[in-house]
Amino acid sequence: MSFVTGPLPQRLKIIHGFGAVAFGVKDSGFSFFLLIFYNQVLGMDAGMVSLALAAALIVDAFVDPILGNLSDRTYTRWGRRLPWLYAAALPLALAWAVLWNPTIDGTPGFWELLGICVVVRILLSACEVPSVSLLPEITQDYDERTTLFRYRYLFGWMGGLVMMLLAYTVFMPGAEGLLEAGGYSYFGIFGALLIFLSVVGSAIGQHKLVAHLPAHRPPPFTICTAFAEIVDAFREKAFLIFALGGLAAYISQGMTFSITNYLNLFVWQMSSVELVGYPVVLFLSVLMMFFVVGPMHRRWGKARTAAIGALASVALLATPFLLFLAGFWPEVGAPPAAGETGAFAAVQLSTLLYFGFLLFANMFGIVMMISASSMIAEIVEAFQERSGRRAEGSFYSGNWLIQKCATGAGIFVTGQIIGLSQLPTNSAPGTVEQPVLASMILLYLGMSVALALFAAFWLARFPIGREDHEARLAALDRAARADVDAGVTPP
Repeated sequence: MSFVTGPLPQRLKIIHGFGAVAFGVKDSGFSFFLLIFYNQVLGMDAGMVSLALAAALIVDAFVDPILGNLSDRTYTRWGRRLPWLYAAALPLALAWAVLWNPTIDGTPGFWELLGICVVVRILLSACEVPSVSLLPEITQDYDERTTLFRYRYLFGWMGGLVMMLLAYTVFMPGAEGLLEAGGYSYFGIFGALLIFLSVVGSAIGQHKLVAHLPAHRPPPFTICTAFAEIVDAFREKAFLIFALGGLAAYISQGMTFSITNYLNLFVWQMSSVELVGYPVVLFLSVLMMFFVVGPMHRRWGKARTAAIGALASVALLATPFLLFLAGFWPEVGAPPAAGETGAFAAVQLSTLLYFGFLLFANMFGIVMMISASSMIAEIVEAFQERSGRRAEGSFYSGNWLIQKCATGAGIFVTGQIIGLSQLPTNSAPGTVEQPVLASMILLYLGMSVALALFAAFWLARFPIGREDHEARLAALDRAARADVDAGVTPP
């Protein structure tokens, strides 16, 4: 049985979603700033930085199944998930601060960067896997689960965008500020405080609802059992289909996030005002998603919505770059239209147009990610019907395994794109030659289109719809009642 039956209280939606702020802070830092910080500011080779980030993700991905299984088997008076949130929050905050304040003199080495990245990611998983595993336990309703994911994505994006906005306006103001080391220290310290507040605050807010002994004591933990259950999870047909589509989507996301600052600085040559506007546009796209994804799910279901989001997002994302290469885009660096006053007077016409495409491209991209993530909650009951066992932690840690390997691959691809395009270290905006920019754009768009087509193909084939889910819940309820009547203890 779920913790809540019927409509979820608004307070619970907000408190549960607030826990995703920590993930947003981490994602913004790793995806948007870490590569350019260690490469352009601290002087590490871009390929080596991306390799370290990808390796850290892969190490973490294979630790996640252990964390997920441990979370499923935790048996305390505070439940299965909360002890992890309380224990991991402070170490995670401290490790995050260290990542942006390296104590090594000169240029950091590969192993130093890899070590701290692994620590940060494992501690983040120790918070995020139990937190998101609470979702299918809180409610079994098809639409309410989407609602909880909407709030998780809303707060996750808010956390990341707040850090991005502060980076551009407070910690590293202006285009040149991104290439100076000082502001990154304060960026890391403030992010650490926000991470701690998010994890602990969300845990305290949900404590009364979820802090009780689990209904059944789980069997003891073993490494072999943990990985055997992950293998069993991957045998679930619905999870395999999700995994194939999610793999492509996560690679694309990791690549897009990690190359964004390179594109904004060197292709679009954004000014300090425009860099501040960038996270504002992303936030507006998140708000639009919040009101769009529910109606799309009700009309088309999660699978078709995910496919529509993937295709619409890449089409809108690619258009301005293709027009730029074809010479049909307004001149980069040109002033706005004649007579334009106010805040838009400091913004290039090319940037205004790009922001228009970005607004809808990012909205559809998030719709795709929410739809795919929400599918996992329905896989939990499909697995329960087949095996007689609930394994939220195993499935969500399996998702993290896919996401982190794929995101690491995306960041690695970005490093290779930067290397293959021969972008010089310590480049200044406006000084990069056109062939270098064209090479960077074409490599990026080619990968993006291929990944979007692959993701849409598989996500559209996800086999669990609303009717399937509701029928399965009814069957499980009948089986549970029969067990009670017969005096049988469920597994």
